[in-house]
Amino acid sequence: MGVRQIASAVPTTAVRARSVLAAAWTCGVTTDVGQDDLVGAHCVTDGGTVRIAPPPDSVLAAAVLCSPHGRPTALLEFADAAPVPVRDRVRARLWLSGELVPEGPIGSEMVLHLRRAVLQTRTERIGVDLDELAAAAPDPLALAEPRLLTHLADAHPEAIEQLTRLITPDSLHGVVRVQPLAVDRHGLTLRLERTRGQADVRIPFHSPADDLTALTERMHCLLASAQAVSRRRR
Repeated sequence: MGVRQIASAVPTTAVRARSVLAAAWTCGVTTDVGQDDLVGAHCVTDGGTVRIAPPPDSVLAAAVLCSPHGRPTALLEFADAAPVPVRDRVRARLWLSGELVPEGPIGSEMVLHLRRAVLQTRTERIGVDLDELAAAAPDPLALAEPRLLTHLADAHPEAIEQLTRLITPDSLHGVVRVQPLAVDRHGLTLRLERTRGQADVRIPFHSPADDLTALTERMHCLLASAQAVSRRRR
């Protein structure tokens, strides 16, 4: 298993982390009191600051009451899962650790004073520079990615099959299914599933796609390239 990149243009670690934050709807919170899985309880500002409104019956709310000055230390976990059903669906995990500080009365919205950030991908675990994280913006396609990939998988399986022409034939040996795994401004990643195991192949765009119009053009270019490869192989 692994990722084969046809080109080196990929989002930076800070951009990847910000993209996970932007798209995540759930958040795992671990404190000295216990662990919570919160749904829809957090938000992220443009500068990457995480705010949490702890539900009154949550373990986090109890941790706030038990902590000096109502400022518990916490580890937050955000999972980045592929929107299309594939094996090993979690593409990355982001951990943020620091102190949760109330903005108002204890039990109100809290702000994470970040001390450390770590991004875990399928291939490595990387510490994220906090200044770079604060300065980074999410990938421009991050919020649209779920519907884009779901539409590609459900409505255009023939396009996915065509895109495999851009992958070396040896890489396709034993492949039983191909699914779109991820897309960002720099390229599309396909998951190649075999009877045993899988691999990911990244297909780069000729230039970054910073909006949906540009993405449509980049995808058309990839499909045109795939058709040209098919003609050459006949």
